[in-house]
Amino acid sequence: MKTTLIRSACLSLCGAAALTLAAGARAQSISPKQMADALHAVMAADRTVYTRLIVNRLQNEEKLLKATEHWKDEKTLVLPAQMFRYGSEEVAKTNKDFSYSLLSSWPVNKQNAPRTPVEKEGLESVAKTPAQPFYKEETLGGKKYFTAVYADRAVAPACVTCHNDHKDSPRKDFKIGDTMGGVVIRIPI
Repeated sequence: MKTTLIRSACLSLCGAAALTLAAGARAQSISPKQMADALHAVMAADRTVYTRLIVNRLQNEEKLLKATEHWKDEKTLVLPAQMFRYGSEEVAKTNKDFSYSLLSSWPVNKQNAPRTPVEKEGLESVAKTPAQPFYKEETLGGKKYFTAVYADRAVAPACVTCHNDHKDSPRKDFKIGDTMGGVVIRIPI
């Protein structure tokens, strides 16, 4: 019950903010870069808050509840990466003005590996220079997109422990502050 409430609240906040930003982009004609940067600011804040205040606090500090990838069966918290993906899936149901995903060159879940040359280039770029987002246009399926990639860093011990200890993790030496992957935002242009 608690997990469902937490998940619903986080999805509602991120989804509502993202939809508002998308609607504002159409009304005020902001650039795709401005829209991507604003969307990322909301996503990064929500992701950090959930990771630090919910997962890290309940799992690592108070040791009340764990976060696991099989959260439904194990009655645990949703992992931060899963929470992010669920938010993306919810937004995609009602809004086609943009899409977003969390990808990594070292994905625990293979579906989170880069698939396009721009995603690969963007992840390499933010791994080298995390403070500098990567921007590029790409054409997919005959449609042109503005694609932005932002560094996704380990913001709490829960991030590092999960990735370093996971049996499917291809990299096991993450530290707090390390870039673990990237948030990819795609806007049709």
